[in-house]
Order: sequence, then structure tokens, then C-alpha cells
Amino acid sequence: MKRKALQAALPYTLPIFIGFLFIGLSYGFLMTSKGFSVFYPIAMSIVIYAGAMQFVAVSLLLSTFSPLYALLLTLMVNARHLFYGIAMLEKYGGAGWKKWYLIFGMCDETFSINCTVEPPAGVDTDWFRFFVTGLNHLYWVASTALGAFLGAYVHFDTTGIEFVMTALFVVLFLGQWERREARRSAVTGLGCALLALVIFGSSQFIIPAMILITWSLLWKKKFYIPKEEQP
Repeated sequence: MKRKALQAALPYTLPIFIGFLFIGLSYGFLMTSKGFSVFYPIAMSIVIYAGAMQFVAVSLLLSTFSPLYALLLTLMVNARHLFYGIAMLEKYGGAGWKKWYLIFGMCDETFSINCTVEPPAGVDTDWFRFFVTGLNHLYWVASTALGAFLGAYVHFDTTGIEFVMTALFVVLFLGQWERREARRSAVTGLGCALLALVIFGSSQFIIPAMILITWSLLWKKKFYIPKEEQP
């Protein structure tokens, strides 16, 4: 049963491995280039497992300790997982002990697969989702470890390597922009970020921008949904 579930899950996760490989390598390189031991990025990928937030955590670890700022920033960066969790409550409800790991390991890519893909006939659904989650987690940890060890022994100028996550989000933004129905949300996010940047400055604008974006999207959702469709 477990082998069939693993064999069914593997093809869905291999494309994610390619993406994780380059981002994880960059993260491992970045951590070691900042003077951290190779075990820091590996441990963070195992325990935290939050790609974008791990990149942000590098600067948090090197700056003045501010637990409240770190808490709020982490909450805003990963706020989307609240909605992921709500969407998966019913699907994960009967998974037994596996539910706890499924919750912990639910990144964007894992959510996309586990939310939309039904395993083939004869494959246990809970084990399929478990292996999707586990394989993606393994890819991220392995990629981070490879980048960390290479960064420790292969020395080159890593200036700008932290831009990899910014580049990823730029690509996601362009993908939204190409879809006409998604441009309103893209413009809203860009406008809120620019407004917060002007008001709060480059060192303090992220949290206000995220709050403003969240409020704007919730308001626009209520405004644009016809009254007969509103709850």
C-alpha cells in the first residue's frame, strides 16, 4: 500500500524538485556566505520549512533582535497558509497520525497537489498525500544541504544571491499580469506596497504593506461580489 502510494506521488513531485533545487541551492549559499555554519540552513529547512520566510530570516538573524517584528513579519509573509489550512480541514481530518505532518509540511506546492489531485484507483489517499508532502520536504532539505556544503567549500562572490526570491515573486507577478482577470489584484498589491514604501520608508514598509494589501483585497471582494452571491 505504501509503495503504491509512493510510486503514485513521485511523478507529481519531480517538477517541484527542479524548482526547489535552484532556490534551495541559493538559500544554502546565502546562509554560508553570511558566516553561518552549514548546519544552520539544514536545520532551518527541516524545522521551519518556509522558503520565502527562511530567506527573510537571514536578515532577521543578522539584525537587532526584535521578537515582535519577527512575529508580525512571519505572520504576514505566511498568512496565506491560514487559508490553505481551512481548505484542507476536511481532506486531512481522517488521516490519523499523518495529519500532524501533513499540516506541518503544507507548502504552496504541496497544497496545490494535495488539494487538486486524486490518486489512482487502489492507492490510499492519505498515504499519497503523506508522500507528496514528504518528498517535497526532502527535496527542499536536500537542496539546501547541497547549497550549504558547496557554499562552505566553493568560494565566489555571492553578491545579489538573495535576489533569487525577489526574482521568483516578480515571475509570479508577471504570470498574474498576463491573466487579465488577475490584473486588479496585481495592481492592488503593487500600489499598496508603493504607498507603504513612501510613508514608512524602505526599512519598515513590509508589514504595513501586507496589512494594507489584505484589507484592500477583502474590501474589494465584498465590493465586487454581487449582493445575491454574498454570504
